[in-house]
Amino acid sequence: MTRSRTPIEAAAGKLIAAIQKEWGIEAGEPEAAASEEAMHAAHGLLQAASKFGSIESVISSGSVAAYLGEQWVQGHPQVLPYIEALEGAQ
Repeated sequence: MTRSRTPIEAAAGKLIAAIQKEWGIEAGEPEAAASEEAMHAAHGLLQAASKFGSIESVISSGSVAAYLGEQWVQGHPQVLPYIEALEGAQ
């Protein structure tokens, strides 16, 4: 029997999908490396959400945007709603 995702896990998964979309758009371009790093960071958030039920162990008192990289987030405003949803789910 498969385990259903918690709201925070679902929000982290949607953030990963949004970042993957940005990464796919940038494929082959130099900026794709930063998007790939953001995607790996988001996977860390999902792992924390799955293991601890919270992302606080990863971001401490910071924000998801700071964890992913403020400059990257500013350059990819399409992910902002997903960041907000993740922060709201904790």
